[in-house]
Amino acid sequence: MSMNGAAGPLWTGQEIARACGGVASADFAISGVAFDSREVGPSDLFIALKGESTDGHKFIDKAYDAGAAGVLLSARTIDRAHVLVKDTTAALEDMGRSSRARMSGKVIGVTGSVGKTSTKEALFAALDRFRPGRAHRSLKSYNNHVGVPLSLARMPRDTLFGIFEMGMNHAGELSALTRQVRPHVAVVTAIAPAHIEFFGSEEAIARAKAEIFEGLEPGGVAVIPYDSPYRDLLRDVAEKYAAQVITFGLGEGADVRGVEAVPARNCGTMVCARLPDVELCYTVASPGDHNVLNSLAVLAVVNTVGGDLAAAGLALAEMEGLPGRGLRSTISAGEGKALLIDESYNANPLSISATLKQLGRENAARRVAVLGAMKELGSSSEALHAGLAEPIEQAHVDFAILVGDEMAPLADRLAGKVALEHVADAGAATRILKERIQADDAILVKGSNSVGLSRVVAALSAGEK
Repeated sequence: MSMNGAAGPLWTGQEIARACGGVASADFAISGVAFDSREVGPSDLFIALKGESTDGHKFIDKAYDAGAAGVLLSARTIDRAHVLVKDTTAALEDMGRSSRARMSGKVIGVTGSVGKTSTKEALFAALDRFRPGRAHRSLKSYNNHVGVPLSLARMPRDTLFGIFEMGMNHAGELSALTRQVRPHVAVVTAIAPAHIEFFGSEEAIARAKAEIFEGLEPGGVAVIPYDSPYRDLLRDVAEKYAAQVITFGLGEGADVRGVEAVPARNCGTMVCARLPDVELCYTVASPGDHNVLNSLAVLAVVNTVGGDLAAAGLALAEMEGLPGRGLRSTISAGEGKALLIDESYNANPLSISATLKQLGRENAARRVAVLGAMKELGSSSEALHAGLAEPIEQAHVDFAILVGDEMAPLADRLAGKVALEHVADAGAATRILKERIQADDAILVKGSNSVGLSRVVAALSAGEK
């Protein structure tokens, strides 16, 4: 998939060979990089990765048919443009490191239990508005040991601002990723019990997230959530690696503080924020307190890297929710319409509570919550699922559809208090919702990605324009 809008190629075959210690069959030029043959476009480099279940070398011909200008491979030589290396996964990492080394702009790393992708996208929108065509970010949620080097390898050499999302579900993963990204600014959005099955406690999650600071460049800046109970822990770790620590939040004492937040006419929020040297009022198009907090992190970063705060404010005002992450749409419902809020990509107790809070503010005839099981919660699963009862009741949810076996404790807690259905899968949830949807409903769909609630959204949205 082509990522390069700058003059000249993203890479040449000889540059790839030098970066990876490989051998180029001939020199060639590419404008994009992909490891999924289904995403290959004209003039791309296809990287034939060997995974646990498949081998990218099987799809080389398909990549060439899609227009690939060359292939990075290890299993064999071919009579078309390619670079031969010992290990394509290691070669991708080498390309990422080489791309990072040749980039002279500012690099921003983003992690957190919630809000990573939304914050990364908002930062890109703000900085791209400031310097059009000179900002680059990781696409989708390419935030793991393959996605991060791929995103680095896709970065045009004349990039002024590179924004990279980094995720983890085990200790030590962020440490490795941040040393590839080498950020000038490292952001932790929030700490929540996501993946707690692998850590045992939220404090351990906070320590794992704090690994992002280990890769900071000399003189680097750490940006941390002021209102988090793990603020001091994050600060203590950050101060070992950062020249400066900046906090963002709503509490008195935050360096970038939201001093006022009121509902805006477009369902978003009007925010007045105070930074060390300036005050700014702006609108956040995506509703919810969590998006207000994300916006404060964005302002902290933009101010740190020399961006334009006014441009950032305009970008936030225009940025609606992303598919699976807050996208709002109107769908047919009986003789009228209903509001569909798509939060289907992922879920943990903090993010579900935040979106339920916003659901409770919606002006609707009924508030409907379709909630999928939260995964990787380990021994805390029953208690954390049952704990959603309070935010559901506080949001005045009229009807809940709970999806997955893990939701049983919540169903028990809500029995007799909220009208609900507890079902096994997304298909059953879709059938019930289609039968019971009414005009002027506000419907929130949220759950762990593996539950597949995106299928509910797709089914409800089919045929809508």
